[in-house]
Amino acid sequence: MFFSTGQDLENAVKAALEMLQTVEKHGLGEKKFFNGDNIGLADLAFGAIAYWLQVLEDVMGVKLFESHKFPSWHEWFENSRKVPVIEENLPNQHEMVIAFKRRQETLVTFA
Repeated sequence: MFFSTGQDLENAVKAALEMLQTVEKHGLGEKKFFNGDNIGLADLAFGAIAYWLQVLEDVMGVKLFESHKFPSWHEWFENSRKVPVIEENLPNQHEMVIAFKRRQETLVTFA
């Protein structure tokens, strides 16, 4: 998605939305975390994806992770971000967006 434009970007957005819909429909159910009440490996893996998606949204100017479309997924993400060890170790999202926007601009310039 980072390098995508036009139809490729539309296809990448569609694929990302399908993945989010699958997790929303089949992944969490009524559980706080994938493992129930405790955070586990699946939460860490999906947390990295969700965090990265938010950075991509800002860099690419698209909106994927909307709370009204994915309420369970969004609630889970907010719960997982509040786990102290995760909260203390997440990279600064604003700084990531700035860095990746610069990187994207550089790549587009040399493409």
